[in-house]
Amino acid sequence: MTVDRIRAVCLKFPHATEQIQWADDLVFKVGGKMFAVVGLTAGAASLAFKCTPEEFALLIEQEGIIPAPYLARAHWVKLASPDALRPAELSSRLRQSYDLVFAGLPKKLRLTLA
Repeated sequence: MTVDRIRAVCLKFPHATEQIQWADDLVFKVGGKMFAVVGLTAGAASLAFKCTPEEFALLIEQEGIIPAPYLARAHWVKLASPDALRPAELSSRLRQSYDLVFAGLPKKLRLTLA
């Protein structure tokens, strides 16, 4: 999946925003909390997103998916290859990441955004 396609998927979610952070990462956020990060370095783009603890254990067993550096303790995975997941599954995983982060926002902020 290309960066443009990932961007299109993530920005469809309610109140999702994007910004360049850490010099060369495209970060997607909801309520100021990130739910997906696309590395934009000179090589191939990489993608990291949040998942449940159970899915984290299953996903890192798949070829091309590793624990996300610095974020693995919070159950984030990184796709070492953009084709590690089929586009439909990746879209679903990004939505789940968004939902997990949204659910973790303070109640007052969730009500404001809803």
